[in-house]
Formats: sequence, structure tokens, C-alpha cells
Amino acid sequence: MSTLGRTSVIFDLDGTLVDSEPNYFEAGRQTLAAQGITDFTWAEHERYVGISTRETVALWKDRYALRSPLDALLADMNRRYLELARAATHVYPEMRRFVELLAAEDASMAVASGSAPAAIEAILTGTGLAAHLTTVVSADEVAHGKPAPDVFLEAARRLEADPADCVVLEDAAPGAAAAHAAGMRCIAVPYVAAQADDPAFATAGLLLRGGQREFTARSAYDWLARPASAS
Repeated sequence: MSTLGRTSVIFDLDGTLVDSEPNYFEAGRQTLAAQGITDFTWAEHERYVGISTRETVALWKDRYALRSPLDALLADMNRRYLELARAATHVYPEMRRFVELLAAEDASMAVASGSAPAAIEAILTGTGLAAHLTTVVSADEVAHGKPAPDVFLEAARRLEADPADCVVLEDAAPGAAAAHAAGMRCIAVPYVAAQADDPAFATAGLLLRGGQREFTARSAYDWLARPASAS
């Protein structure tokens, strides 16, 4: 029997399992440029890390007074992103090792992401992670995206797991807040180092301020194997 007992592990995708933010930035830059907004920067992109694609595009529509319908903008963004994601998406090596370590223990796992279902499928298939991560929830499938707990609670439901037995891996403050709202423990691996002091990250059971540079599969596994009361 696995040393993890009843623990289920729920992964955020973008910025946690894979470094997809450069692709999202480029897709967003292209989408906005097609609407006449040509000065979108990486620093501005960082403001939207951790929230769903639909919510990001909705915020852009208001901020930049874009005339195109929301669904048309979202479709354009998703199309551009998929082209980039299929061409190249980098999996964090220690995260891949962690997934493989959990799979070897027959651990219960899921992905809960703010990306569109097609984008999640493309990344998991293209990176080979789909072999181990077969339970997937998109924010498009629930009423509210992060920081609401909906995607994580739906993942737990599909895994037939008690939320209290779930541990979430997240890179963004809205995701950490969502995990806390869902009543789940969280391993926080901040993508944007400057956001490590966000109050939402203070709710995490394990906060790795150094982000992916600090994360190792073995240390994360050992933390999971500890009794929840000791974490």
C-alpha cells in the first residue's frame, strides 16, 4: 500500500507542471495586437497569472475597450495559444519526476486548470503527462474559476476523494486561495517570485519561495507522506 494513504494530489497546470506562461504571453500579445493594442508587456502579463483564460480576456476587453465579442476574442486567444503549445511546451523536470513517483505508488491524481479543455489536452498529450494524469478539470466546466474553489472541488468529486484528503500544487496566489477555500492542503511554488508574500500563499502548508528552483520531487513526496497534522 502507498505510504500516502488516502491522499489525492491535484495539480494546477500552467506555471506548475509546465512553463506555459511564455506561450500564454505570446498568444495574448498577438491577440491584443490584432485588436490594435501593441504595447502589452511581460510585466502586464504577470498580473493575470493564475486566473482563467476566459476571465483574463474579459478583463482585457474592459481594460482596453475592445469592440470584438468576448467569445471571439477568447477563440482567437485559444487558437493562437494552441499553435504555440503544440509546437513547444516545457515540463519542469522535477514536476515530471514527482508525477512519475506518485504514479509508481498508484496515487490518485488530477489536473485542475484555468485553461480551456483543448489546451489542457494538447499539453498533457504532447508532453506525455496524459499517461498518468487522466482526471482533468477545466475552469470552463465549472461556475467560477480560481480563486473560487470550484475546479478543485470538482476534481475531488471526480477522484471520489474527500477535499480534506487532497493536496493541491499551485504556482499562483488565486490558486492557493482556491485550495484553501476548498479545504485542501497546498504546496505553493510561486511562478512570480515577487508575489511570494501575497497573503494567499500564507495559507499554504508548504511554501517554496524559490519557486521551481527550490522544488524537488523527493522533498514534496516526503512532505506528502507526513501525517497532515504534522504538515
